[in-house]
Amino acid sequence: MNYSMNHRWLAAVTASAWLTVWMWRTPLESNMAVHMIIQVPLLIALGLALAVVVRPHEPRWFVDADWLGIPGIVLVVFGTSFWMLPRALDGAIGNPWIDAAKFLSLPLLVGLPLGLSWSRMPPLGRAFIWANFIPKLGAIGSLYLGAPVRLCAYYRLDQQAAAGWTLIIVAVALGISWFVVVFIDWPRHGSNLHRAGVS
Repeated sequence: MNYSMNHRWLAAVTASAWLTVWMWRTPLESNMAVHMIIQVPLLIALGLALAVVVRPHEPRWFVDADWLGIPGIVLVVFGTSFWMLPRALDGAIGNPWIDAAKFLSLPLLVGLPLGLSWSRMPPLGRAFIWANFIPKLGAIGSLYLGAPVRLCAYYRLDQQAAAGWTLIIVAVALGISWFVVVFIDWPRHGSNLHRAGVS
């Protein structure tokens, strides 16, 4: 009973947070870096919270179809890649229907499958995703930073450069964090492998 109440509470908080982000969409979208680094991850995080509510009710056929988490993660990759495109950012600002599509697709088609599929993916698959995502993030930041013209009609060139630097900094921070986590975890992982071999 308490478990069910906790999930209902989490679902209510997630819905309230979604409405709050929607009400604050104009200030969050007024700056390119804030749009990409704050609003987009917030919407994905809401989908991750929703995954906690949905996971106990996943049908067996859905779990089987999401083999090793690959279909879900592929959906995540396509979703995040699309909303990093300049045309997609422009569309979200200039067209309320596209903005509404962003508010629905990021939680439901990125955050939710990420929360459900990530735990099903083996460690090597997760490492592969990180090894591709982090350089891609830095490459997009370099593109925004190095472009001599505005790539987004609704953002100034200085905002575009700031967004580029921000993406590069985030990519470097993620890369360092990932290296530190792997470095700290490797001795324990290696010890487990050694014990398994001895036994």
